[in-house]
Amino acid sequence: MSEIIDCHVYRCSRQQEMYLYLRADLSPEHLPEALRQRAGRLVQVLQLSLNPQRKLARVDVGSVMQQLREQGWYLQMPPRGQMQAHLHFGD
Repeated sequence: MSEIIDCHVYRCSRQQEMYLYLRADLSPEHLPEALRQRAGRLVQVLQLSLNPQRKLARVDVGSVMQQLREQGWYLQMPPRGQMQAHLHFGD
């Protein structure tokens, strides 16, 4: 039987196309402070049950599952070339 990991997916308000996968037994308060600052406001967009056979659009499900097991979260960065530079403090 395959391993299943339940998680919540959040859209990060400070960067378009950046998503945070968080293991379902955790809440955003469990995230490191630096990550919470970088992500900005988190808006839940999905609930998923991940297994090794599941396909994800932009990331390898095995990598996501490994990070969820080890640290409880996985940060999906925007596609290449779509990062927004924040050039001043406080944006």
